[in-house]
Amino acid sequence: MSHWQQYRVAYATIVIREILRFARIWVQTILPPAITTGLYFLIFGTLIGNRIGEMDGYSYQAFIVPGLILMAVITNSYANTVSSFFQAKYQRHIEELIISPVPNWIILAGYVTGGVARGLVVGVVVTLVTLFFSNVGVQHPWFTVLVVVLTSILFALGGFINAVFANSFDDITVIPTFVLTPLTYLGGVFYSISLLPDFWQKVSLANPVLYMINAFRYGILGVSDIRPTTALLLILGFILILGSAALWLLNRGVGIKN
Repeated sequence: MSHWQQYRVAYATIVIREILRFARIWVQTILPPAITTGLYFLIFGTLIGNRIGEMDGYSYQAFIVPGLILMAVITNSYANTVSSFFQAKYQRHIEELIISPVPNWIILAGYVTGGVARGLVVGVVVTLVTLFFSNVGVQHPWFTVLVVVLTSILFALGGFINAVFANSFDDITVIPTFVLTPLTYLGGVFYSISLLPDFWQKVSLANPVLYMINAFRYGILGVSDIRPTTALLLILGFILILGSAALWLLNRGVGIKN
């Protein structure tokens, strides 16, 4: 068996294990985002949305669809990778992978792909839920798919880095609670930044999640507060930075060897 065949088998094994891991406990991993999205639509879309009216030429229910979908993708891509890799560290079976003749980039790719798989599965489920509340067409299908996949990769990498530095199960909840959740809710999921005063519009531009949500909204609705190409380049830049950092940490054995 050639090296590339070995790498392919190793990569497929990690990915299949990751998919089976979240699929076995679908009640905890896939069902909750669907229920949460339904509640968001009932509260914000139906009860409050009727009072708000249109936003950027769409009903409020339609306007929040892209943000809710991408929020679920972000959260689950991150959560899957951080919990899975930390569990591998905690149970010490990651050491078997580290000493195996498998390059670290294959290990990283396997865990990230597992996170992306969960993020996309949840994204599809949440999208199906939104169809019960709002019938929204996709204006730019390929751009939409590109944005959601790249965003999922980005946050799966972020979850991996969080898991590398985590020393306890409490540590893997710090970033999602105090960083990820505020950035997501303030990233334009429920509103357009054009409604904000000039000062807060400029402050909002420092939030990277804003670019991702607006790029995704552009793909679905065709409207955005941010230039779609700018948002796409930002996502690619962050993937390059976080991917390089994650691979460097894995090569150095940070959080594993010590």
